[in-house]
Amino acid sequence: MTPTDEYSKEKQQMSGFRYQLNLFYLALSFFSRIPVPATVQYSAPLLNKSARYFSLVGITLAVILALSYWLLSPFLPTTVVIVCLLSISLLLTGAFHEDGLADTVDGIGGGLTVEKRLEIMKDSRIGVYGAITIIIALLMKYSSLLVIADSSQLIASLLLGYALSRAIAASLMFDMAYVSASSGSKSKPLTEQQSGAELTLLLAVGALPLFLFPVTTIVSVLISMWLFRSAFKHWLTKRIGGYTGDCLGAAQQISELLIYLLIIASSNTNNAGVLS
Repeated sequence: MTPTDEYSKEKQQMSGFRYQLNLFYLALSFFSRIPVPATVQYSAPLLNKSARYFSLVGITLAVILALSYWLLSPFLPTTVVIVCLLSISLLLTGAFHEDGLADTVDGIGGGLTVEKRLEIMKDSRIGVYGAITIIIALLMKYSSLLVIADSSQLIASLLLGYALSRAIAASLMFDMAYVSASSGSKSKPLTEQQSGAELTLLLAVGALPLFLFPVTTIVSVLISMWLFRSAFKHWLTKRIGGYTGDCLGAAQQISELLIYLLIIASSNTNNAGVLS
């Protein structure tokens, strides 16, 4: 039975709503440590189709962090609360995306050939490039969220950062080639290209939290995310000829940080305009 036949048979066995819910649970289990019902049906074709819900997984994680912030902020200083949120986030995801960022930097930064870069990226050990990158990324995320919390935009920023960054990362599967041949790759079951409808749903859900922000922020985020995706796609294609699961994790982490920085920059611009 081909993957397509297997997928069609599994889809026929589930009702419309149950099928979509099953896809969401698969996406949630793949990208987080959050428990899902034991009755969830799994197969590589179904997991591939679950990519449409990656941004919704981001919203789910952001809601948990927002609730954590609401519970902790009355009792702890903001600096401590932000550290708690970062820790909770790492626990919820198992540092899945951070690991991808480290492996991407190690591989592309340390390999002189495509083959060597892919080989390094498959290595479970973290190198100097990866370690330094993770430290810088966490420090930037901490400082950015601390500034955002002072402007009372933290919850909206978490929703946008977690949702849209996952949408940008997963959208790379739409028009890029998968290049890793490792059976243990993070994205091996997700290598089939998305349909236009799946990509539209992915991006629409990811961009939904933008409506919580002023127009200037919306415009700057949309333009910057398009530029980042184009530049990152070009860079990956030039360096390794496509994407790997680690590259998707790197795209998620970098775009999330960019979103926070853009929110801060837009907020400062708006405040300067009001003062003038």
